[in-house]
Amino acid sequence: MRSIYLDYMATTPVDERVVEAMYACMDVRGEFGNPASSTHRYGMRARQRVDLARQQVAALIQANPKEIVWTSGATESDNLAIQGAVEFYARRGKHIITMATEHKAVLDTCRFLETQGYEVTYLMPEASGLLSLEALEQAFRPDTLLVSVMYVNNETGVVQDIARIAEIVKARGAIFHVDAAQANGKLPIDVRKIPVDLLSMSGHKSYGPKGIGALYVRSKPKINLVPLIHGGQHEWGMRSGTLATHQIVGMGLAYEIAGQRMQSDWEHATHLTQHLKHKLLETDVHYTVADESRVPFCLNFAFPGIRSEALMLATPHLAYSSGSACNSATPLPSHVLTAMDLPIELADCAVRLSVGRYTTLDEMEQAGDALLLAWARLKQIMKAI
Repeated sequence: MRSIYLDYMATTPVDERVVEAMYACMDVRGEFGNPASSTHRYGMRARQRVDLARQQVAALIQANPKEIVWTSGATESDNLAIQGAVEFYARRGKHIITMATEHKAVLDTCRFLETQGYEVTYLMPEASGLLSLEALEQAFRPDTLLVSVMYVNNETGVVQDIARIAEIVKARGAIFHVDAAQANGKLPIDVRKIPVDLLSMSGHKSYGPKGIGALYVRSKPKINLVPLIHGGQHEWGMRSGTLATHQIVGMGLAYEIAGQRMQSDWEHATHLTQHLKHKLLETDVHYTVADESRVPFCLNFAFPGIRSEALMLATPHLAYSSGSACNSATPLPSHVLTAMDLPIELADCAVRLSVGRYTTLDEMEQAGDALLLAWARLKQIMKAI
């Protein structure tokens, strides 16, 4: 049986137009020069391509191109944002607020900072996965320096009320960081209207290449960061290193296409996931997240009585996951679902299916049939044991 890819929250295939644009920056016939080489046309042409990509990424979130800093991906962006900000503004306080359902790039950074003398409050979500605004307000202390909240959760697709959260954070005078890796291209973002100070972005979650990301750093009022990488003063001194022109160009074009296709991609995903949801919920499958609080690209189901690892082994032609790709090596249940107070017996049985631009309705139909058949067979085996 042909393989069906249902793991778009882990990574997306690169758009063919993006591949072509990247190739044009790699060989001797294209813009292969070092963008930092300003004394010849090879470097200047590469710089022009980088500048265009910076404009394309900035346009997707309504930012100034000079507020975009290139990184190797959202993980580095999260590290640079959180570590860079708390180190620069350390005199203001040593307290950080985040959510227990954040990506490990945020959680592990916060845990590292705890070893450096910082205190971190990890807020538990409501059962819906949403952050309680009342709990957020109560978590603030006089020395609260930074708040970090993910826009769209990578395991459940839950969308936080970033605009309201930003109002609360700024009213308390703290710095606000948002991990938007799963939001860019899915939701309209306007940093002119929402007072976000730092916003992390990824290339490969939006049909661009892996190994490239960006960090939005607000310029008015100006946010300063202590760099993680030194050597060359690239990116206004915030991130040194020769720029990967082909990857940057790929991310820029991918973001431009994502902006153009945002509405149609949303409608396509809605059609697909509603079809699968209706098919599965005719049974005893447990749906872990309500429609009104998530993006339509991601579904999280629990198949009671069968551990997620067993279900995945029984459906080898389906590509999906039991949680974040970053946590795929651990047998433990999802930290996101357990933080949402989902019973362990259901969290152990939960899987994430995520769709994208190239997913078809026929694939969703086949996937639903395969999952239900495998689940039924595994339950029969369990009864026989």
